[in-house]
Amino acid sequence: MSVLTLDQLRFQPGTATLFDQLSLTISGAGLVALVGPNGAGKSSLLRLLAGLVGPNAGHVRLDGHSLSDMDERERARAIAYLPPEGRAAWPISVRRLVALGRIPHLKPLRTLTPDDQSAIEAALARTGTAHLAERGFDTLSSGEKARVLLARTLAVGARIILLDEPMAALDVRHQLAVMEILAAEARTGALVIVSLHALDLAARHADRVVVLDNGQVVADGPPDRALVPAVLEQTFGVVAPEGLTVGGLRLPS
Repeated sequence: MSVLTLDQLRFQPGTATLFDQLSLTISGAGLVALVGPNGAGKSSLLRLLAGLVGPNAGHVRLDGHSLSDMDERERARAIAYLPPEGRAAWPISVRRLVALGRIPHLKPLRTLTPDDQSAIEAALARTGTAHLAERGFDTLSSGEKARVLLARTLAVGARIILLDEPMAALDVRHQLAVMEILAAEARTGALVIVSLHALDLAARHADRVVVLDNGQVVADGPPDRALVPAVLEQTFGVVAPEGLTVGGLRLPS
């Protein structure tokens, strides 16, 4: 069981402090939705959890070990991260792009092993992109690109998967498809943490919802406990009338 811990964390990316004395533990398998208004700190929190940036004070730990003390390749094998608006910097086939997810496992000057090839094929299959494998990534639709980038992330084979707004540019159909893929991955035993703006997707698919506002955790628990009317009004400035799901939000009068 994987355990990610933020311990008395302070993070100051610029002149202002974003997180101060923030503590949070996320453990086990499951799908965790990270939600909050713009500027709440969702992207920064994911980058801290991925070890891409370090805190000014406090610790980020994986299974009790500080991320800053871990070898970069070891950390990359344990934690896969998909940034927002992921893209390929040059023309490349889908299969080769997904294969990049195996880089943390490759030994210097070695080619892909049978295990690497199996991981690539499995990631293509799980995301429904196997039929696109020989296509150029730059020829795909936005929905296809999102699933291919997700396949690259899954190909790592990490036990922890972090995704920052992976559905921001997708229509409803493709948003649902991606969330179903993430939920299925969580059911295999992975810990999947995804930042979202769509509260209805969080409510429908997540096992746990962490609500951030002004760099603090204001709610944390199952969707029906974290996304209650008081939290929605206080954090997002919207009203959820009694008996309606988060899909029925309205602005307060």
